[in-house]
Amino acid sequence: MDLGQSRRGVDMGPSALRYAGLSDRLHRLGYGIEDQGNIETPVRDTLPSEGGLAFLPAVVNVCETIYQVGRAAVADDCIPIFIGGDHSIAAGAIGGVSHDEPTGVLWIDAHGDYNTPDTSPSGNLHGMPLATLMGLGAPEWVNVGRSGPKLDASQVVLIGIRDLDPQERKAIKGSGVTVYTMREIDERGLATVAKEALKRLSHLSRIHVSLDMDSLDPSEAPGVGTPVPGGLTYREAHLLMEIVADVARVGSMDVVEINPILDSQNHTAKIAVELIASLLGQSIL
Repeated sequence: MDLGQSRRGVDMGPSALRYAGLSDRLHRLGYGIEDQGNIETPVRDTLPSEGGLAFLPAVVNVCETIYQVGRAAVADDCIPIFIGGDHSIAAGAIGGVSHDEPTGVLWIDAHGDYNTPDTSPSGNLHGMPLATLMGLGAPEWVNVGRSGPKLDASQVVLIGIRDLDPQERKAIKGSGVTVYTMREIDERGLATVAKEALKRLSHLSRIHVSLDMDSLDPSEAPGVGTPVPGGLTYREAHLLMEIVADVARVGSMDVVEINPILDSQNHTAKIAVELIASLLGQSIL
């Protein structure tokens, strides 16, 4: 799905991840894989030309389908991996996997994604999914799958944040969610932050990892639509995945915002495959 932002190309992210060998890598870790293909998404050029909020009905419909796919995967005792596509897919994915059981969310991102249609300077929907999951914004999106919020503040930890819009900053501060900015990671170290984040979610039996590849520094992962300097290094990102894997409560994940048009030799997708493997148990020894 590329309907959540103005920059084209993230709709090719799933193909880039497949081409980078995601299925083969997980097979080698001992997992059985069922690739269910792409969820049908409207072609962008068939929708209103102004984009932004005009794409909301289409995004809501796609998220409704994603919700049901995620719910069914969890009911079948599978680990759904949602590959995007822009981050607006997370509103459906996290809603679906949390349908029958409260789920903790590690939101790993350069951005807060906590805007609403009333606060967003751009109107881009990929900047709104976390707020939507918390019950804020357009009612039709909030109520995808089931009515009302899908998460509360005690279930959410943001990691890697370094670029917030002014009103979004105020909303996050007032929300009660836990936020670890890049400054805190720099000052305290990634391992300390990661272990503390997991402790904050220890009351939940399932964890969903929402990994936006722009959480990494652009020098590490150039193929993203909204790069922000000063992000996670390659080793910091792997360490984060490894520490989360040690907890062994990861029940689902999404990997989003890979834009092959802006990449070099599929480098960002290749890193994403390595990070998914680390999250699902690959270790050095």
